[in-house]
Amino acid sequence: MKGLLSDIQRFSTRDGPGIRTTVFLKGCPLRCPWCHNRETWEQRPSLLYYEKDCVLCGACAAACPAGAQRVDGKRHRFDRALCLRCGACAESCPTGALEMRGEWIEASALVERLLRDRDYYEESGGGVTFSGGEALLQLGFVKECLALLRAEKVHTCLDTSGWGGRAAELCGLVDLYLWDVKHTDAALHERLTGVPLPPILQSLREVDARGGSTRLRCPIIPTVNDTQAHIEGIAHIANNLRHVQAVDLIPYHDLGLPKASALGEEAPRFAYLTEEKRGELLGRLKALTAVPCGWL
Repeated sequence: MKGLLSDIQRFSTRDGPGIRTTVFLKGCPLRCPWCHNRETWEQRPSLLYYEKDCVLCGACAAACPAGAQRVDGKRHRFDRALCLRCGACAESCPTGALEMRGEWIEASALVERLLRDRDYYEESGGGVTFSGGEALLQLGFVKECLALLRAEKVHTCLDTSGWGGRAAELCGLVDLYLWDVKHTDAALHERLTGVPLPPILQSLREVDARGGSTRLRCPIIPTVNDTQAHIEGIAHIANNLRHVQAVDLIPYHDLGLPKASALGEEAPRFAYLTEEKRGELLGRLKALTAVPCGWL
């Protein structure tokens, strides 16, 4: 079975234990305003244009079969409505100003590539993490990859929002679920992400009932969910799971803004959390649960 990748990040240390390779898959049904991986939203190849890296050489215009790329004097023009997403312009670009995200690959070929770093996994207690986008949107592909990695005794993580209600089908293949909790207020969750919260929590309970180990990963966004009520909601979820390892609070960062711009989109910028606020929220969380917790 083939899957559509956005990127493969080697030597990752923030997506599970040890040194890991993180596989970012294309496609996500959620639309979190603070998302730093907007290039993964569409389940098809995406073309990014980084203006700061463009030297106006015109190679892209010469390569583009649809006329979507033009250089007029000292300005580059990209007509996305004409773009075929063929990648010819990105292949010709000498500076990387144009970048294609979207590679179709067979599960066996991907696993073969991932196993090249097996020594690092074994020495560090690491492995492979499937992320996105939303990895569960390509459930069949991910399941095949996980089974192949399980046969090779490679530790696996699944970074997921819990969308789709089928995460428990991967129990026995996933060593650790990294479960993203966007908001604990159902109405606000649906308003912010576009998907309902109850099915996500039900799926989490099903994973827990089957013995699946989880770490809750909770992005904390100023003016969105940096509230005592949300922290209490996180603690309530953690306290009702039997196999939760820890709660990771993740502070907002704006690293996704350049990628949003490169996609021709606008994304909101949020403030950074102050150290005082971070201490306050973590202190409250620790007071409410015995589950290990901290900032990631």
